[in-house]
Amino acid sequence: MARNGLSRLLRRDGERDGRSDVDTARIAETMAQLHHRGKASLRDRLHRVRLSLGLAAQAGLAAGLAWLAAHELLGNPQPVFAPISAVGTLAVSVGQRFRRTIELILGVGVGVLVGDLLIYLLGTGPWQLGLVVTSAIVLTVFAGGSVAIVIQAAATAVLIVTLSPSVEDLELPRFIDAIVGGGIALLVTAILLPLNPLRVLNRAARPALDLLAGQLDITADGLRDRNRDSIQQALDRLRNNKQELAALGEAIEGAKETALLSPARWHRRSELTHYAEAADPIDRAMRNSGTLIRRAVTLVEDEEPVPEPMPDAIAHLAEAVRLLTKEFAQGEEPEQAREWSLRAVSEAGRAYGDGVGFSGSVVVAQVRTTASDLLVASGISQEEANQLVRRSFGELNRPGVAAGPEPAAQRPAAPPVG
Repeated sequence: MARNGLSRLLRRDGERDGRSDVDTARIAETMAQLHHRGKASLRDRLHRVRLSLGLAAQAGLAAGLAWLAAHELLGNPQPVFAPISAVGTLAVSVGQRFRRTIELILGVGVGVLVGDLLIYLLGTGPWQLGLVVTSAIVLTVFAGGSVAIVIQAAATAVLIVTLSPSVEDLELPRFIDAIVGGGIALLVTAILLPLNPLRVLNRAARPALDLLAGQLDITADGLRDRNRDSIQQALDRLRNNKQELAALGEAIEGAKETALLSPARWHRRSELTHYAEAADPIDRAMRNSGTLIRRAVTLVEDEEPVPEPMPDAIAHLAEAVRLLTKEFAQGEEPEQAREWSLRAVSEAGRAYGDGVGFSGSVVVAQVRTTASDLLVASGISQEEANQLVRRSFGELNRPGVAAGPEPAAQRPAAPPVG
């Protein structure tokens, strides 16, 4: 019995040690994940700070100049609304500042009109305030105003009602302040401190393109190792790319606005046009790469064959994306990006010739389609891109590749382009 009791004690100690080892491993894994997320978060925050430095400088300059103009030139002793309007104009999404200025002025006009009229008829008080705000919103919505105009009208109405008892003749200074603040903001954006539109675009494009290249690299490595989990993680990360794509689209609109308003940036219009035309094919490349990676997960799950050229094709796509980023940033013709895109297609053709399963044929097709998107993003027409892709895919007479096509019944239909 003593021997049995000792065995039970040893067994319990062993179980505790096993649980302790598992808990220690989990704690270590959790700490490693938190450390990685903390580093990634810090990088993201520093990147956002770098992106916002130009806007911060513009907003600070515009606020100071707006206050100075309203106070010194127009004689307004309390020009509160001029810097507010200036910052409000600059704080809106870049690419919409001119429209935002017009909306500010219209919203202020509606708020002043409704607030002044109802104060004259009904006086001031809490229920009058509620009625003024409701009336301003209903009127702007009925007139078809945007959300910005509605908010500005309601905010102006609130200020008119709450400050009118203590500040005389508030309405006209408020309206003039809005015009001064919005005008100063546009002056700073267009003349005094215009941002370099290409630099803004490069900074905004890099996160989206780096994300795409990184997940394609992970997918290529995952196929070589048949690591389904790593490919799935790449798919999940690429699916959460809305923030990167939104930043790129916003930067393109802002750069186009800067090139339109700022004489100092007019010579950049042709380069900006090229960037703007690249936005849609880059978005398509993101989506098609998502399909590629999703099928790669299925390919590994179904234990389909992975010909050696298939991961190479995907890795070449990643390199093409990186080169596109680099050549865009340097203002060069993206010839290397085109070359590596076609290399990816050629390797996909070799993989197809070696024999692939159903999901493998979809991966091959998506390599072709994504490469076509990257070629279009580089400035090639869609028709020419498709021709180049077909030509590269057909170059199968190479060492280590089957000399002739398999019988039609033994191989899937040729993958489409585009």
